[in-house]
Amino acid sequence: MSDNEIVRMANDIANFFVAYPHEEAVAEIAQHIRDFWDPRMRRAMSEHLAAGGEGLEPLARAGAEAALRPA
Repeated sequence: MSDNEIVRMANDIANFFVAYPHEEAVAEIAQHIRDFWDPRMRRAMSEHLAAGGEGLEPLARAGAEAALRPA
């Protein structure tokens, strides 16, 4: 899966939750990524974030970072 696809998907998820209060939106985005993205997708997002996270909307970035934070 390309970076563009991962970014688009994360931004789409964030757009769904944009009307939620910020902290709730971040938590919901993170939970969605944990529940529905396979390990390859999460690894691709982790690598994309490590490379600067170009193209991610701020809410998508926050949710992705929360999802990928060690438990």
